[in-house]
Amino acid sequence: MASELHETICMARQERHKNLFLNYRNLNHFPVELLKDEGLQFLERLYMKRNSLTTLPDNLAQKLPNLIELYLHSNNIAIIPEAIGNLAKLQSLDLSDNALQVLCPQIGRLKSLRHLRLANNQLKFLPQEVGDMKDLETLDVSMNLLSSLPERLHQCLSLQCLNADRNHLRRFPRQLCQLHSLNELSMAANSLSSLPLDLGRSRELQFVFVDNNVHLKGLPSYLYNKVIGCSGCGLSTQVSDGKVLTLALGEVTVPLPMEVKAIGSDSDRVVPLEELAMRVLHSMYSRYPKDLKFLPPILLPKSLLDLLQCPLGHCHRCSQPMFTIVYPKLFPLRETPLAGIHRRTTVSFVAYCCSSQCVRTFDLQG
Repeated sequence: MASELHETICMARQERHKNLFLNYRNLNHFPVELLKDEGLQFLERLYMKRNSLTTLPDNLAQKLPNLIELYLHSNNIAIIPEAIGNLAKLQSLDLSDNALQVLCPQIGRLKSLRHLRLANNQLKFLPQEVGDMKDLETLDVSMNLLSSLPERLHQCLSLQCLNADRNHLRRFPRQLCQLHSLNELSMAANSLSSLPLDLGRSRELQFVFVDNNVHLKGLPSYLYNKVIGCSGCGLSTQVSDGKVLTLALGEVTVPLPMEVKAIGSDSDRVVPLEELAMRVLHSMYSRYPKDLKFLPPILLPKSLLDLLQCPLGHCHRCSQPMFTIVYPKLFPLRETPLAGIHRRTTVSFVAYCCSSQCVRTFDLQG
């Protein structure tokens, strides 16, 4: 086997191959033949699926500087060296089915990366630096141990597909609603009890799969005309702890996102002063951002400053930004080919509005 491997690499070196296939070779270590002398400067794609590699060499970028694709599916890699960030031309990195417990922050230096696949590892968190990869189009972190996603992920404005199935996610950061290129979002089999109010507001987002989140009973009405997978949702009678507000209608009790501080009713005519102040400040900030530098941060609590930069949501009727209060309205789940195809579901669509007038006039069919 060793002689065959040596012959394969020698031939690739002599004939200046751009693609090298080293799948199913029972490799325990990264082949030193690839790193000898100047390495394989011309190599663009390296496939090493189903071996027994446990790590990568620190000088990988130095010896293989033109790598575009690195396919390491199904190994035993537990650590990725910080030098991984030196692969300046890398566009696709597949580390699915390995033993990763930590992802180094230097991963964010892969500025050319378009596809990052980390499915079926043991990751408990992702570094915020993932958000530095502006060209990233695909991120697959399914089947890990994640309890949250980095908020800076919203800076990946090229992201089109995000798969976070089978983790321990309790919430989906509202900042990620700013991913206007996102077309497919999958968060099945997590521990979600609510979704951001703005999820689905982007026209680009067309496919959302949240199946088997048993505590999830409400979908933002922006998702009404999208392709939704929600089988196995709303089956638990458990409601989140008392700190989270809920909306009740008959037998349906929908937990609201944790940022919601107050619930308005159809009879409320006056919006609270705090909410009005936030709306005015946001309007000023949006129109004259440079003029607001005179506002010292101490005038607002940090929680409100964060909301000022990224509102709780936008009215599903008139698109007015909302910060501390919502006026919700429940609608029954529409029948779709995907709804309840595997397991029954008790989920409602929820319209979140900015005033009693908007909540009265909102209609899903409108």
